[in-house]
This record gives sequence, C-alpha cells and structure tokens, in this order.
Amino acid sequence: MTLRLFALAVGLALATGAGWFSRGWLEDARRFTALEAAQAATARALARESVIAGVVEARLATLDAHQRVIDRGVVREIQKPIYRRVCLEPDAVRLLNAAAAGRAPDPTDTAEPLPDDPAAAE
Repeated sequence: MTLRLFALAVGLALATGAGWFSRGWLEDARRFTALEAAQAATARALARESVIAGVVEARLATLDAHQRVIDRGVVREIQKPIYRRVCLEPDAVRLLNAAAAGRAPDPTDTAEPLPDDPAAAE
C-alpha cells in the first residue's frame, strides 16, 4: 500500500508540474501573440504616416518654387518729441526721470507752474 501511495503522490506531483509548465507555455504564447499584434499595428501606423509624410514632402517641394522671402532691412525707430507724452502725464514723466537719475523727487514740485489768476483756472 505504501508503494501505491508513493506512486500516486509522484504521479500527482508530475501531473501538477506538467500542468504548471503547460500553463506557463500557454501564457507565454498569449503574450507573444499580443506583442506580435501590437508590433504589426505599429508597423501599419508607421507605414500609413510614412505615406502621408511623403505626400506632404512632395507638396512642399512644389510650393518652395512659389515662395519668396523679401528682406526689407532693419526697421528704424525715430524718437520725436511728440511721442514723449503719449502715455504719461508730465508729472509721471518727471517722477520717472528722477527715479532714473537716482534722486528722490520732490512731491511738492510740479512740472507746470500754477496760473496767476485763480479765476482763469476754473
């Protein structure tokens, strides 16, 4: 009886091992099939985009003859006195000039003198 039990245990162990190996082979075959399908899809996509790129390159080759680049030179900016007061009032320009010179501006100093006649100011 012991020999029979031992043979049954060995047979069961061999069957389990064989099943384990065959299951591994099956999993590997499935993974390999999925990998081959992904590589085939990638190859098809690359081939499709290669055709599109060829069409675009051919079209660009025909367009190069029709395009011209005209270089007009350097644009010069001329500073005129009329442009100095476009955005800022004289008091703001005075404050900025004082700040650029590194001195503190006098807040009571105005750029324009006060009118002599108070009635004319209204």
